[in-house]
Amino acid sequence: MILQFGLILAFLALGELVVWLTGIPVPSSILGMLLLTFSLHKGIVKPRHVEKLSNFLVHNLGFFFVPAGVGLMNCLGLISEQWLPIVVSATGSTVVIIAVTGWVHKLVRKSVSGRHRAKEILKEDID
Repeated sequence: MILQFGLILAFLALGELVVWLTGIPVPSSILGMLLLTFSLHKGIVKPRHVEKLSNFLVHNLGFFFVPAGVGLMNCLGLISEQWLPIVVSATGSTVVIIAVTGWVHKLVRKSVSGRHRAKEILKEDID
């Protein structure tokens, strides 16, 4: 499991290096996980190389929210003073995210079904 941790940490470091070299405004942890996902998809890294540690992290995910919860508890005074803007912004952003996700899903489905239909038409023309 230490080797799996080292592999995931290496992708985190690779993400950090890419951000440092390019200066792109993306968190290095996100970039590292995207690089790991790409490597898994292309077969460069096999799932068995990260499976045990990944399962452990997913099963203990709630534990990683404890520091954020404690941080929120330290800000209860500020939250009680600013609850309305917090609720409005959280609700508004949720609505926007759902709408954009639905719109993108609709575009992707149209694109995919259009490609499939085009392939069927070409196949009919060849036959």
